[in-house]
Amino acid sequence: MFKSRRPGPDDAWEGVVEDKSRGMLDGANMYHFVKVRRGDGRSVKVRIDRGLWKSIAVGDRIVKEPGGAPVKA
Repeated sequence: MFKSRRPGPDDAWEGVVEDKSRGMLDGANMYHFVKVRRGDGRSVKVRIDRGLWKSIAVGDRIVKEPGGAPVKA
């Protein structure tokens, strides 16, 4: 199995996109990921929706508020 990397509903963070990737991890569905450098200096790989993935570029800032989905800031 693979790790979902989907942000939890109560997670809150913000950071700068360092890398974008996508893949068919289960052989049937396309998953979109970004590597985000958070404000505390840690990098985290997060799964995001296709629409957001297509609208952002490396260097863009994204924010995840509790109860919401990650958005471009």
